[in-house]
Formats: sequence, structure tokens, C-alpha cells
Amino acid sequence: MSRRELREQIFKLLFCVEFNDLSEMPQQAALFFEREAPMEDSDKNEIHEKYEKILAKKEELDGLLDEKASGWKVSRMGKVDLTILRLALFEMLYDEDVPVSVAINEAVELAKKFGQTESPSFVNGVLAKFAD
Repeated sequence: MSRRELREQIFKLLFCVEFNDLSEMPQQAALFFEREAPMEDSDKNEIHEKYEKILAKKEELDGLLDEKASGWKVSRMGKVDLTILRLALFEMLYDEDVPVSVAINEAVELAKKFGQTESPSFVNGVLAKFAD
């Protein structure tokens, strides 16, 4: 699976957090892997590992987003945009294998695919504040 495909799967799994109690997420993750197209165990492990790392930093990431997203609080952001921002911000701050510019570009691509019309510019604008 390519890095882009892995990132998209991480986004989808992370998106489930918006609709489920955290105590339900182990079962939701199991269902996620059952219903997604067959994938290698190594890909499943990588997706699950990064998902867990992002989830562990969720409160911190949300706090940073609240600080930098002028006029926006995470509680008001669309769920798709918020999930993309969490994933990208995690990559920018904690994933040394992903350059900042790549994290931003990939986030914009996810926003184009899954978000609303204004999502790509919103995601790009918020993430650009972290790139400085």
C-alpha cells in the first residue's frame, strides 16, 4: 500500500472517533479492518499504530488547533476537516519521516477528496500557521 493509501486509511479510522465513544473504538477498529479491502498485516499494523499515536495526542493537537485557527475552535470545525487537521498536525510535529510540506499537501488532497468545497483552503490555511 502506498503512503497516500495508508494515510487515507488512517484518516478513515480516525474519523470514526467523531461518532463513537472512545471505549467503543477497539471494536470499531476491528470492524473497520473487516470491512475495508483486504490488506497486508504490515499495513494494518502501520495504520493502527499511527491511529493510536494520534489518538494519544488528540487533546494536545486540539489545543494547538484552538490556539492557531483564528476565529475557529475545534468544537465548531467540520468533522472531516478536524480529522484531517489532526492527522496532518501529528505528522508535522511528531512524524520525522514526513516533511512538513508533504503533510500539508497530503492534507489538502484529503480535503479535496473527502471535504466540502472550502475544505482544501481551510485546511491549508490552518496548517500554514504551523509551518512558520
